[in-house]
Amino acid sequence: MIVRKVSVAAHAPSQAGPDVGRQTETHATETHVWDPDLAPTTPGRTLRPDADCPVEIALAAVAGRWTTLVLRVLIHAPHSFGTLREQLPEISPKMLADRLSTLCERGLVDQERLAGFPVRTRYTLTPAGQALHPLLIELYRTGEELSAARPVDRART
Repeated sequence: MIVRKVSVAAHAPSQAGPDVGRQTETHATETHVWDPDLAPTTPGRTLRPDADCPVEIALAAVAGRWTTLVLRVLIHAPHSFGTLREQLPEISPKMLADRLSTLCERGLVDQERLAGFPVRTRYTLTPAGQALHPLLIELYRTGEELSAARPVDRART
């Protein structure tokens, strides 16, 4: 299907009267055919990056250094800050606190303050956070396939 857009071209005033038509330009634009698996609903049918696109939402959820690793640890059970540090010994306390704060803001992690002294905090994935489990599995599988398909770097061998 061809969609025609008509726009009025600006030009100098003519000597013709107001009832004479103006010149127009016509541009042909093809209508986009959507893959029903990649864009089954209207929010995903965009031709530019859009914050409301489900794919953009999912990618934003797991974006950020250490984010997928923190999610991976929390997928199976709630953990305290200290336990998370033990599970991810290379992450700095500041970075872990930042990742947890971001995940809480995104609605993927709940933070629960436990009674007692010293105050302890437990982090648990929300249902939205748990929903990322299949995505993380597919991202891993896809990463393996992409890694295997990469040309061998001759400089390293």
